[in-house]
Amino acid sequence: MLDKIPSFLKNKYILVLIAVLVWFMFFDQNNLIQQYRYSRQLKDFNAEKEYYLQEIQRDSIDLDKLKNNPEELERYAREKYLMKRENEDIFIIPE
Repeated sequence: MLDKIPSFLKNKYILVLIAVLVWFMFFDQNNLIQQYRYSRQLKDFNAEKEYYLQEIQRDSIDLDKLKNNPEELERYAREKYLMKRENEDIFIIPE
């Protein structure tokens, strides 16, 4: 019976090493499945970060336009806040 067991499995250090590796892979708090979830979540967070950085850049450009261009400010106020000039009628058409 013992003749069929490979020689490396008879070594107690190898057995302990295998047991520790199995413990770290499956039973530890930071096992492989949890590490995969963390890496996927990190990837999602990085994509979300890129999206918000682009939004910040776009909004900064729009803010600069509003601060420096009175026509742009008037257009924005008319579109977003439905402001109007005197003696002017606004017709809102729902989509």
